[in-house]
Amino acid sequence: MDEFESMLTGGHPNSLGRTVDVVDAVLADQTRLDELYRCYFSTDEVVRLRVSSAMKRVTIERPEWAMEVIDGLQSEIAAIDQASTQWTLALIFDLLVDRLSPAQHARAREIMKGNLAHHSDWIVLNNSMKVLGAWAKRDTELA
Repeated sequence: MDEFESMLTGGHPNSLGRTVDVVDAVLADQTRLDELYRCYFSTDEVVRLRVSSAMKRVTIERPEWAMEVIDGLQSEIAAIDQASTQWTLALIFDLLVDRLSPAQHARAREIMKGNLAHHSDWIVLNNSMKVLGAWAKRDTELA
């Protein structure tokens, strides 16, 4: 088990556990971003929830680093059928909106529209609608 996966394991499922410690380690050493990203593939749902939270926090601090993994977020991670992953992706897409290429922007819209059509989790639905609504104010095609 990778160090980060071990750090993100255990404790109450609704707690952050050691998420902030992982974020601090990544922010101190950009090369560890890949280790964080790999934790999305954990078999532990709690680890995936916490890695989503960590990735959002890293994106807030270092959006340019998140752009290094955006294609994977939009393909591999968007395919994970877990509510916490989906609603956090919507927030990450919004944080990166001004950095996304036209193709990445279109893919983000597609992912969030798919969430609206296929998810029943209220947080996924709310975050997807919130982001798409904000984007529609600047995107006449989306509006």
